[in-house]
Amino acid sequence: MNETIIISLGGSLIIPDSLDLEFLKDFKALILSYVAQGKKFVIITGGGRLCRRYQEAAKELASPSTEDLDWIGIASLKLNAELIRVILKEQAHSEVIFNLSDQLSFDKPIIIGAAYKPGHSTDYDAVLAAKTVGAKKIINLSNIDYVYDSDPKINLKAKKIKQISWADYLKIIPREWISGLNSPFDPTASEMAQKEGIEVVILNGKNISNLEKCLNGESFAGTKIK
Repeated sequence: MNETIIISLGGSLIIPDSLDLEFLKDFKALILSYVAQGKKFVIITGGGRLCRRYQEAAKELASPSTEDLDWIGIASLKLNAELIRVILKEQAHSEVIFNLSDQLSFDKPIIIGAAYKPGHSTDYDAVLAAKTVGAKKIINLSNIDYVYDSDPKINLKAKKIKQISWADYLKIIPREWISGLNSPFDPTASEMAQKEGIEVVILNGKNISNLEKCLNGESFAGTKIK
């Protein structure tokens, strides 16, 4: 039996500044080509720039709590999730699923998921989905090529990491989740993935041919955390 493929689709790919229609078109074609081969997917969307803009506006005009900011983030990524659901409508479940710890019904081969409650990012929801369907791997798509040992925007000598253990990965990211945290895979989700024995692959989703290599089990550019 084919394992369900879990994809965490970063909002930075859906809406880097404005909606990236070219990426969405290519992503749709790729996913539907694998569905035609009998594959099943759970795709969880992030909020991206849209989320951060709304959160920044809230911080400028009020004094929002962390939970307030999380709810704004959840609303923004729900919008992204509905867009992906409609784009893949012919093969996607008719509703976006918010609680991915519930039993999932594959009446269609694609399920689109979004966040359920404050306190973590959609990375955590991706791990919940993997746990629910028994998947042992998550493909995390964002706008970065690799995980680095430090922030490459600050440290020009930052080294890319091709493979790392969960124990070592947890040492190089912030220890706690805060709303809007910019981390390749968030700490809460990482701890749960480590506990469940789930591998996470981080790669740049903009490179569709590289994603295809990953889906085919071929050598690809990215970081494996396990």
